[in-house]
Amino acid sequence: MVQQQQKKQDDKQGQATTAQVKHTLSVDDWKRESLAGIVSFFAIVYIVIVNASILADAGIPQQAGIIATVLASAVGCFLMGFWAKVPIILVPGMGINAMFTYTLVQGMGMTWQQALTIVVLSGLCFIAISFTTLAGKIRNAIPTSLQEAITVGIGLMLVLIGLHKGGVIVANEATIISFRSFAEPEALVTLITLAITCILFIRNVPGHLLIAMITGTVLAYLLGAVSTDAAATTEGFSWASYADVFGQFTFQDLPLTALAVGVFSLTLVIVFENVGLINAHLNMINKPEQFNRAMQANAISVLTCGLLGTSPTVSTVETAAGISAGGRTGVTSIVTGALFLVTLVALPVLTLVPDPAVAPILIFIGGLMMPSVKHIKFEPFSVGLPAFFIIAFIPLLHSIVDGIAIGFISYALFQVAAGKAREVKPLFYVIALLFVAHFVLQAL
Repeated sequence: MVQQQQKKQDDKQGQATTAQVKHTLSVDDWKRESLAGIVSFFAIVYIVIVNASILADAGIPQQAGIIATVLASAVGCFLMGFWAKVPIILVPGMGINAMFTYTLVQGMGMTWQQALTIVVLSGLCFIAISFTTLAGKIRNAIPTSLQEAITVGIGLMLVLIGLHKGGVIVANEATIISFRSFAEPEALVTLITLAITCILFIRNVPGHLLIAMITGTVLAYLLGAVSTDAAATTEGFSWASYADVFGQFTFQDLPLTALAVGVFSLTLVIVFENVGLINAHLNMINKPEQFNRAMQANAISVLTCGLLGTSPTVSTVETAAGISAGGRTGVTSIVTGALFLVTLVALPVLTLVPDPAVAPILIFIGGLMMPSVKHIKFEPFSVGLPAFFIIAFIPLLHSIVDGIAIGFISYALFQVAAGKAREVKPLFYVIALLFVAHFVLQAL
């Protein structure tokens, strides 16, 4: 009965939004929506290189990673535009891609093919959640402070990855990590590009991330931060590499325990991150009634990512750029998706972008995720400490899953110790117990 009522509600939402779109199809509105789509594209196109760079650390060839990112982004934007009819941009998410590479592959010892299987199954779980009332129940069960702490923790993890990728920090046995000398061109280019990125953002320059990445690439080659032999990669670019990635997810030799832990953890992160982002974006355009359809479009998009060969898509923070430019309907997302397809002709050039030009973007995006700390209640300590654990342990353990797990388990434990066990929703205790099982399985 509940599912039937939700289906009727979704149908009414879709009909209402369709009528809204038809009503706004004036020439001026088409121009505004198209411009918003262009703005969104230039605000987020950096993801093509950044995501491929992170996927490369998982073993996916960079060229194939670029193609997979472009296709997943285009499909995600089209789904959001045609199904949800809102100006939300879907691309492989920062933080989620780090979880794919540094947790599932490098941390849990999976191959990238097995990790893609986790993405496919997580997409199916996300679809099951988004087409029922379960998404709302999970969202309501998790305290706001813990949800916001996850965002902050992922942001700090991106900063750490960016500093290492850009050659700014290196391993040190005495101090764990240490700062590299400015005599090293990689570190110099990374920090200069980071400064340029921040200045362009502060000045509200359109396409600031793309401009910063191009500037960083030029500086890297001029200052010798990348071998000039890299230019030869344009000659060797081939679509054949993508054939070895498309549809290559596999269950072969994937332990059942790793499968269960991976799917549960990735689904959890995907759902929580998108619930917050989609809510925020829909509130910006005063269309909260489109939440269900937007979540459904996002869920279907995640499933396609596993098939296309990339980490899951999310409702990106750069969506705000298009909304600020006047985007109010799905036309904005469709235009952005079409522009992603156009980038396919420029793929050989994209492979020339070096790590010192990509790393500052990771650091900057991490910084943009820090304002979430304002919504965290650090008192009483029974609430504040679990949030702190999530923020600290995600980057320090270099694992999004383990950081969330420690935070959730400690929250349940501390609420019981504080005599507030009844204030915690039963579903949260179930989630906490699943995380306990996660650690037990790791120890076996």
